[in-house]
Amino acid sequence: MRFIHTSDIHLGKTYRNAPGETERYEDFFTCLAQIVADAVTEQVDALLVGGDLFHVGQILPKTFAKTIETLQPLKDAGIPCIAIEGNHDWIHRRDSISWMEALSQMGYIKLLRPARTEEGGYHFVPFDEESGMGGHVDINGVNIYGLGYIGAQAGSHVERICQAVTTDNNLLLFHVGIWSYSPVEIGNMKPDEAHPLAETFSYVALGHGHKPYVVKTPDGTPYAYNPGSPERVNFGEETYDKGYYLVSIEDGHVCAEFKITMPRPMMVAAIDLGGAQHADEAMDSFARQVQELVAEQTDNRRPLLELKLVGKVGFHPFELGRERLRAALDDIAQPLHVEIKNHLSLVTRAKDNATAKKSLSEIEQDVLHELVGASSDYQGREEELVKLSLLLRDAVQKGDVDGDELLALLDGEGA
Repeated sequence: MRFIHTSDIHLGKTYRNAPGETERYEDFFTCLAQIVADAVTEQVDALLVGGDLFHVGQILPKTFAKTIETLQPLKDAGIPCIAIEGNHDWIHRRDSISWMEALSQMGYIKLLRPARTEEGGYHFVPFDEESGMGGHVDINGVNIYGLGYIGAQAGSHVERICQAVTTDNNLLLFHVGIWSYSPVEIGNMKPDEAHPLAETFSYVALGHGHKPYVVKTPDGTPYAYNPGSPERVNFGEETYDKGYYLVSIEDGHVCAEFKITMPRPMMVAAIDLGGAQHADEAMDSFARQVQELVAEQTDNRRPLLELKLVGKVGFHPFELGRERLRAALDDIAQPLHVEIKNHLSLVTRAKDNATAKKSLSEIEQDVLHELVGASSDYQGREEELVKLSLLLRDAVQKGDVDGDELLALLDGEGA
């Protein structure tokens, strides 16, 4: 048997109400379409999806229609798409048919979902083409069993899963992560809990974590494979290899080759603006560093950017507003989507003798000096503006001036 093993496609993912919403939405379908095309070209016996075909359980009708369009070449070529449900595919109202079930009933996928016994065990009934349901399907003598996401207690289910399997030449589709391998924090089992699967299944097709990895038995034999997501789904995945496995099984011997996909470029960087005394100086440094960052990219598609602004500066960090930064980015990198995290801090001008006692008046002047000097527009005029601020404060507290007199103070006429 030859098959493609992919997972975590996340169809329907996008950035809502953002300028790049439509283009980002298309990325995930483009990625799946390429895998489908490869499956047809390679004339594989099946395409296996290890869960999270969709980004959410309650997808838009247009997402369902586009999924059918994308999977149609598989159906036309007679290549079955065998899938399980991931944690993103589930719908909360189990009295309603899910989109995965609908795809299965329409013949675009074979959704594997086991039955449960009264004692809590598993029962993998053969897949029924008419109902589009079942827990087990036979392709070329290889018995494929499917088990979707069952949460953090997955490790305690391994023995029951293996006990329910009575055939030889077995493969398991399982949406679960393995601790120390998987980058996600929930829905994992420990490696020693997973190892017994190797005694029943010659290939365990994993999903859930978006980083590819291979799990080996204590003696070093690989048995479980996680391809990760073929497209970059979230920031933090910029360093992961992206792709799927092209697998052949012959006489119990497994050969799994990782095939690279072409996800949209994603860049995450810290932009150090430390030492900048004015907002304009910081903007020049920001532009220079972003230009250096994007210059390293060879992909001409608009990138996804996550930028963290760091360093101590001599102006208030709020002066670098998001709109100002985004406008600069549009000129430099034309990103499809950008997220900016402002972690700048303001340089304090505390005196060396921080423990010296100060009068209330001196403390007031120091605080005002810091506040006024934090603005690029007012630097160099701190003494003048601090004096004016205190003058206004005193006049208001006395209560013997009206509005016109206060305006006269601001105009310098009452100084």
